[in-house]
Amino acid sequence: MKTAAKKKANSSTPGFMKTKAKTKHVYFFASGKAEGNAGMKHLLGGKGANLAEMTNLGIPVPPGFTLSTEACDLFYKLGKKWPQGLEVQIKANLVKLENAMGAKFGDRNNPLLVSVRSGAAASMPGMMDTVLNLGLNPEVVQGLIIKTENERFAWDAYRRFITMFGNVVMGVKHDTFEHILEKKKEQLKIKQDTELNAGDLKDLVRLFKKAYQEETREGFPDDPYEQLTKTINAVFNSWNNPRAVKYRRLNEIRGLLGTAVNVQAMVFGNMGDTSGTGVCFTRNPSTGENKFYGEFLINAQGEDVVAGIRTPEPLEDLAKQWPAIYKQLLAIRAKLEKHYRDMQDIEFTIQEEKLFILQTRNGKRTAQAAVRIAVEIVKEGLISQDQAILRVDPKQLDQLLHPTFDPKEKKEIIARGLPASPGAATGKVVFNAEDAESWAAKGESVILVRIETSPEDIGGMHAAKGILTARGGMTSHAAVVARGMGKCCVAGAGELHINYETKQFSVGSAVIKEGDSLSLDGSLGQVYAGKLRTLEPELSEDFAKLMSWADKTRKLKVRTNADTPHDSQVARKFGAEGIGLCRTEHMFFEGDRIIAVREMILADNQEGREKALAKLLPIQRGDFEGIFKAMNGLPVTVRLLDPPLHEFLPHEEHNQNEMAQVMNVPVEKIRQKVAGLHEFNPMLGHRGCRLAITYPEIYQMQTRAIMEAACNVKKQGIKVLPEIMIPLVGMKKELDLLKQEMVETIERIFTEKKMSLPYLLGTMIEVPRAALIADRIAESAEFFSFGTNDLTQMTLGFSRDDAGSFLGAYVERGIFEKDPFQSLDQEGVGYLIQLGVQKGRKVRPDLKIGICGEHGGDPASVEFCHRVGMNYVSCSPYRVPIARLAAAQAVLREKKK
Repeated sequence: MKTAAKKKANSSTPGFMKTKAKTKHVYFFASGKAEGNAGMKHLLGGKGANLAEMTNLGIPVPPGFTLSTEACDLFYKLGKKWPQGLEVQIKANLVKLENAMGAKFGDRNNPLLVSVRSGAAASMPGMMDTVLNLGLNPEVVQGLIIKTENERFAWDAYRRFITMFGNVVMGVKHDTFEHILEKKKEQLKIKQDTELNAGDLKDLVRLFKKAYQEETREGFPDDPYEQLTKTINAVFNSWNNPRAVKYRRLNEIRGLLGTAVNVQAMVFGNMGDTSGTGVCFTRNPSTGENKFYGEFLINAQGEDVVAGIRTPEPLEDLAKQWPAIYKQLLAIRAKLEKHYRDMQDIEFTIQEEKLFILQTRNGKRTAQAAVRIAVEIVKEGLISQDQAILRVDPKQLDQLLHPTFDPKEKKEIIARGLPASPGAATGKVVFNAEDAESWAAKGESVILVRIETSPEDIGGMHAAKGILTARGGMTSHAAVVARGMGKCCVAGAGELHINYETKQFSVGSAVIKEGDSLSLDGSLGQVYAGKLRTLEPELSEDFAKLMSWADKTRKLKVRTNADTPHDSQVARKFGAEGIGLCRTEHMFFEGDRIIAVREMILADNQEGREKALAKLLPIQRGDFEGIFKAMNGLPVTVRLLDPPLHEFLPHEEHNQNEMAQVMNVPVEKIRQKVAGLHEFNPMLGHRGCRLAITYPEIYQMQTRAIMEAACNVKKQGIKVLPEIMIPLVGMKKELDLLKQEMVETIERIFTEKKMSLPYLLGTMIEVPRAALIADRIAESAEFFSFGTNDLTQMTLGFSRDDAGSFLGAYVERGIFEKDPFQSLDQEGVGYLIQLGVQKGRKVRPDLKIGICGEHGGDPASVEFCHRVGMNYVSCSPYRVPIARLAAAQAVLREKKK
């Protein structure tokens, strides 16, 4: 059984292995003097370093000592054995602690009890293990009763210790003890733990020990040093418990040696109505308001506050209970915030009306609070503008730019997928794009549920409040389009079994039918049953101020990926400095224009294709005029048609029949064309510039639409900066042929319009061969834009739509640090990009270079783009502020090196 296995690992005294005998592993702190300080987090962990720092500041901290992270690292390297010298140093520091406290570890008459807590260099709240009241046994309990004259307190401390030691050290489930406690309260007909008297608690100790022995097959240890040894091992082991490993992975915490172990003299908040415990923040962690915030409990220990067993009281009530202590706490609040120059999360205990500070750390906060605190403490003179820029995690800004769920709402998670596009959405379930559009037209909020989306679904995606797919990754069609639209999306929820015929999906035991309410959290990748209340985002003056500081600092320009005037306006509102990717294919699905596209595809000859394209020309021209006007003098990079033609034709039988009726053509002709266009691997097939090599008239029409629109807008007195981008170029000859045809078309337009304007012709670097011969490509291309979505999948040999099924394992097993479709693979794909930049600039020193894949909104990828000397990054409109802040941080981090 699990507990028996854990017992075997922990029951013997520690083995010892030879290391450097004089290596210092243990650091003491007491009486205003500590062997460490706040700058030693890498060695003492965050908790230990801050305990030392507070001790040096003269703040009332219970004395203790810290086992270093190096000791933890050696513990693992030596096969879970203590390094030589560690036991000697622990015992020597125990003596120091006994002298500091005037008490003795394990002594009946004057006992010293300790807490043992973990503490890594990076804050990982609740992820590792803690044991309180260590050192108790039947003899010590009796001595504690005599010393404190508080029998209830002594037995309460003992039953808590058995619970924590049993759970943390020996793997006994917490519920085992909780069930016994609840049964006892039911027998006594009481509700609160505080209603238990000394006799009740003494009996609980007996029952807890009995349960402990049944689970572990050994008696509860009475030797305090054995208790300490086993607990230190358990804390070291907690560094690699599943929740800690997962937390580090989710929060991208890497490169740490392990956890420190803090052994500290116990102070007791459960000694009656003169004692208590609490947690406080020097500012409100939700709003950032400069107001002391927190909670406390009378007659309790620290775990009671977070466990929710009792309802804590607001911190301001402490001023009524203990005015002098509250005044002292206010002074400590001010001292710590000024010293650390950041909002602090503080834990405190009051023992018989004496205040002790058990921990301080930089407090976790919402995005709203992070921005407000950063800006306000600049005004207060605590930090500089540059430091404020570095204080806010760019990824957090997603919380500010999209709707979120009301935190008061109760949520029932029924499925999980990838957080493909942030935000919160709630609505009624529909299973196809047509229904999404028709329901939305009637005023319904809808959630579009698809196995996977295709370009045909664009109208329904636009109409829906949120999108849920069973397949696909972070750069799947659903994810990319949703981010561009600012729609909430959860992709790749593989637990979903979707049935289009019955219009329902099942997940586990739940069955969700068309019209049922569903809620999506695209920031977390979670799916909830029912309707949840959402809160709309509000951008504050503090946000604008922080962004203005970032804009003055950064060197990279930030453009947006936008395909409509509306998206362009949204992006400008968020600070976009141009369009880095306008996908022309998205325009083809709006309204009746898809019919003209399909006419072109079904045409049997060039004349038929040109006739259909002539219908599209004024429509595309109008699209570009709207975008040029919205960007009003900012550069606009238009990517010519990229996807294979089969994406514009229906693949489901009923949709083919419908197309045949609308276009008045035999359905068999449509089926034959669909079959004829079928490719085994369309992403490597007849698409991008390859289409224009085969059908030059397509790019000629698009070039005419772009440049006629530019001329028309220029005549209205608006500055236009068109940049025409040819996708999927892998060979210089491809680019040369298409460029020549496009230049001829543009010159004809200038002659017809009797005017000219500056423009650029460039290419996307998304085929690895193009990066390898970038110097040749740069002879013809006037700009490069790295299309990192395709460059990643072609370089790695991963299909971005299918890789989601195994990439999670690649990240978990350390093959990749992050999903390469979310954050750039800098070693492999990054090498090709760097090579492409160097080769391109060698031929054309003023070559404009940017990135337009989804990586343009990923902070780590933005920093890479800055480092290799790009001119700009481009991302979806709602990620523009993220890229702006990340670009500024890249400059500041470079200065530090």
